[in-house]
Amino acid sequence: MSSKREQIEQLSTVVADTGELEAVRRYQPVDTTTNPSLLLAVAGQSGYEQYLSRAREFAAELGDAGDPALLSDCFATLVGRTLTELVPGVVSTEVDARLSFDTRATIERARRLAALYRELGVAPDRFLIKVAGTWEGIRAADVLETEGLHCNVTLVFSTVQARAAAEAGATLVSPFVGRILDWYVNNRGVTVNTPADDPGVDSVDRIHRDLKGHGFDTVVMAASFRNKGQIEALAGCDRLTISPALLEELNEDDAPIERYLSRVEPAAAPVEPQVQEARFRWRLNQDPMATDLLSDGIRRFTRDQQTLEELMTGAPNHAQFAG
Repeated sequence: MSSKREQIEQLSTVVADTGELEAVRRYQPVDTTTNPSLLLAVAGQSGYEQYLSRAREFAAELGDAGDPALLSDCFATLVGRTLTELVPGVVSTEVDARLSFDTRATIERARRLAALYRELGVAPDRFLIKVAGTWEGIRAADVLETEGLHCNVTLVFSTVQARAAAEAGATLVSPFVGRILDWYVNNRGVTVNTPADDPGVDSVDRIHRDLKGHGFDTVVMAASFRNKGQIEALAGCDRLTISPALLEELNEDDAPIERYLSRVEPAAAPVEPQVQEARFRWRLNQDPMATDLLSDGIRRFTRDQQTLEELMTGAPNHAQFAG
């Protein structure tokens, strides 16, 4: 009997949710994703000193070794380049979360990440630019996609975020399964016994049905899993980005999986009116879970971004916003 991982790979593209190079070498995923939290986690590990040192050199070559944001972008793209050498697909690299409500600044930072990758010899078809699922982040994705920079809209917790991103032409959206479950457990006392009870699984199922049912090409990549049961339930989603620990659990289990995710036949064309700004903000406002988690996710990534910058510069960084 095939392992659960092998069974899932027959239905979905498996992505490694890590910046750990050895984990990527071991599990050999198709793609990999990074974010400030994952990069911070590896920055202090043995073996990454060369990336920190090279990032400082790289920033100096570009003319500003004292810019904390540039240093962290250099580190992210240097790690990203190595990841592209280990996977056949793409690597997702995230724009500074402090720019989540500034479309122009998000676009400019994304262009800089792309320029850094270009300096490192990495072609645009080997990376995705991650932007927050705010209205401003989605507007930035709209512009970046027209420039040939493919985007991963992250911190997605609601159908309206995913639909707006798809309408903007985003290559991929990342709904966060585990954080949704956490919110309902902590705030609504939800108990989960089966995938049908899991609000995180249900959210991705609804996003998947909405985008596929309306003929959008945007890839749905479920993320932030808490257990392998959530992964099994979402087998059949376009992509699943999975931590090394859960990949190992799936490798060691050869029980058959049962597909839960709905099979959807696409419609000829979207039939509903496009999501405009007022509708987006209203629907997000009316969803306490999505509103709370989007804000919390931005705060978490901001905190880890600042800590990574402090590590890079050796000095506290108290900046709350970056241009």
